[in-house]
Amino acid sequence: MSPSDLPSSHNPGIPLDLTWVLAARVNRPAVERRVATLPKRRSIKKDWQAAWLLRAVTCLDLTTLAGDDTPGRVRRLCAKARQPLRPDMLAQLGLDGEKVTVAAVCVYPARVRDAVEALRGTDIPVASVATGFPAAQTPLPQRIGEIEQAIEAGAREVDVVIHRAHVLTGNWQALYDELRQFRQACGENVHMKTILATGDLATLKQVYQASLVAMMAGTDFIKTSTGKESVNATLEVGLVMVRAIREYMERTGYRVGFKPAGGIRKAKQTLAWQALMKEELGEEWLMPGLFRIGASSLLTDLERQLYHYLTGHYAARHHMPMG
Repeated sequence: MSPSDLPSSHNPGIPLDLTWVLAARVNRPAVERRVATLPKRRSIKKDWQAAWLLRAVTCLDLTTLAGDDTPGRVRRLCAKARQPLRPDMLAQLGLDGEKVTVAAVCVYPARVRDAVEALRGTDIPVASVATGFPAAQTPLPQRIGEIEQAIEAGAREVDVVIHRAHVLTGNWQALYDELRQFRQACGENVHMKTILATGDLATLKQVYQASLVAMMAGTDFIKTSTGKESVNATLEVGLVMVRAIREYMERTGYRVGFKPAGGIRKAKQTLAWQALMKEELGEEWLMPGLFRIGASSLLTDLERQLYHYLTGHYAARHHMPMG
């Protein structure tokens, strides 16, 4: 699947339902037991593993969010986004002539124009973080302005980050109201992903509640982390968030995507995340329209594992540079 095939529909959101939010309960031991079954029960080998890893490549939001990002680094990242796998490998996989790209390129607002220019002529969207990323500790008008500036620069997806204090103090109305304003700033043509920064939240219950409020406010994806917290994407948090997605879909009929991000560097980690999505939400959530992985170095390991599948040995990392 290429980015041009992604669904264009949005989650319109619903009025804030505090009764639903306050009634949320999460059983941590049960969550841990469920997650413990994933890597053991899902033993994906050979052809199936290669197919899943190839799918993971197409679900990547290839990301650079560093203080030393430059136009040149962004151009190199975009070159890799255009051609994430070596042509000879694609030919061996039976995909010679097929368009295989990542799902999006994610950058800071100041680098959006660089990425848009580097991806010109492709269907790969540029995603921009915004709203005071990563801490959201800036005034609300400034956070909304970042969304507008990113979109003006050409971003087609915006990853907003919540103000954690609203969750930690249980001020769900304030969280909902802010996210509704972010949704309005994104408009109808831009997908909004909401970063919960779950490593900064106190409990799994708060993760579940924040997920519900974000979806009620109209987000198209809920995302685990900024990648800057001390604890980023974990399967325990992921299970809680995808269960919230499932409940929201069952109650409203609206489908919301999921994006784990931060600390996902190995191909074997992606298999566990894919197993979680398939078992909890179904095969539709293995596609980039509803599943993304925020990462950068992960692509190198995915490519190395696919090379091993084809040849029986691992290529040196410098044979698969990021750009």
